[in-house]
Amino acid sequence: MKNATMTRASANLLLMLVAVIWGSAFVPQSYGMADVGPMTFTGVRFLIGVLVVMPLMWIEWHSLQRADKALKRNDGFKIAGLGGLLLLGAAMQQIGLMSTTVTNAGFLTALYVPLVPVLGWLLLRHLPHWSVWMGSLACIFGAYLLSGAQISSIGKGDLWVIGSAIPWAFHVLLVGRVADRMRAPFLVAGGQFGVCGLLALLWAISYESITWTGLQAAALPIAYTGIFSVGIAFTAQVVAQRYAHAADAAIVLSSETLFAAVFGYLLMGDRLDAVGIAGCALIFVSTVGVQLLPMLSRERLVPTEGKRL
Repeated sequence: MKNATMTRASANLLLMLVAVIWGSAFVPQSYGMADVGPMTFTGVRFLIGVLVVMPLMWIEWHSLQRADKALKRNDGFKIAGLGGLLLLGAAMQQIGLMSTTVTNAGFLTALYVPLVPVLGWLLLRHLPHWSVWMGSLACIFGAYLLSGAQISSIGKGDLWVIGSAIPWAFHVLLVGRVADRMRAPFLVAGGQFGVCGLLALLWAISYESITWTGLQAAALPIAYTGIFSVGIAFTAQVVAQRYAHAADAAIVLSSETLFAAVFGYLLMGDRLDAVGIAGCALIFVSTVGVQLLPMLSRERLVPTEGKRL
């Protein structure tokens, strides 16, 4: 049972903090690549995230046991599938950060936002709002402008990050449905983090050189992204979305892309020309519009009878 301990405004402020953390995490993710491989970085930080979420997982597990609603083996397969999607998205993004800027990575990652309702229509037959199609085209054109309005200038790192939008979109589409049906959001979160972290480390052991010296040198970036980005931010998102309107949450969290650009500018010296800034603006406006326009349309359909003038 939820206690009304947080106002809607407070929840939105907490979601803004989540967006700040996620946006800032692109910087340590980029710095960490100087000392360890992308899969080593991904594996260790997600396992740290498991440790952060574990107390909530423990409480939730015992709560389900007392209510005789323990998770079944089939639930474990679903969580493992989510972990696999998480691994693909995080790994492709991390590989991309080796050869692209924090600003580019932050905005190109946002391409998953218009993909989610498109996949929902294709796979779940949820008809998307008309703004989705315009938003998708606007995001694609924004990515073109972000590359300097030259197709040939899109680097390998940019392509990796663009590719990561696909598993991110599938993950966003499915994770809410799985967590809701199991009524165990923290177990789903920690479980998928564990699967992602273990698979990434197995990959790293097979194809990367893991040294204690490298891990020590990358300790701060790994710790920041593991504790704050994976652990605290995800937990804060779960807490805040108990009280925030879903449309509010989507709009606020999409500001992650802006914070990635801000932190890239302040901490790494990333610079964009006027065309690149226009591309960033177009991507951001389209991602917000995909969420905001359907909400405005629904408000117009609400009967005005009984309202005070």
